[in-house]
Amino acid sequence: QVELVESGGGLEQAGGSLRLSCAVSGRTFINYAMGWFRQAPGLEREFVAAISWSGGKTYYADSVKGRFTISRDNAKNTVALQMNSLKADDTAAYYCAAGNVGRSDYSRVAPYDYWGQGTQVTVSS
Repeated sequence: QVELVESGGGLEQAGGSLRLSCAVSGRTFINYAMGWFRQAPGLEREFVAAISWSGGKTYYADSVKGRFTISRDNAKNTVALQMNSLKADDTAAYYCAAGNVGRSDYSRVAPYDYWGQGTQVTVSS
């Protein structure tokens, strides 16, 4: 079993920054691609960013490209999402996910096997 625990959410003003972290325990962290998704009330869960098992490849939704950065530390079994220039539209619950995800599937919800409970990010305008 793999457990993912997110932290770092909160309330921030538009233009500010937040850093989310996801701690992974259980099976070998290095085997998994990692992703961040978000879900606002009444909307479907959407892709934010993903990183390959080695950290050599990163992927971003167009809406966050240039503002968010995903990174991972395989020695500490953690993945982070640095969010800069926050906008009100970034308000959502953010979820960390792990799985053996193919290169063409990073942005899809279904291929990820494990999910955290989510952390709320609220951006005030």
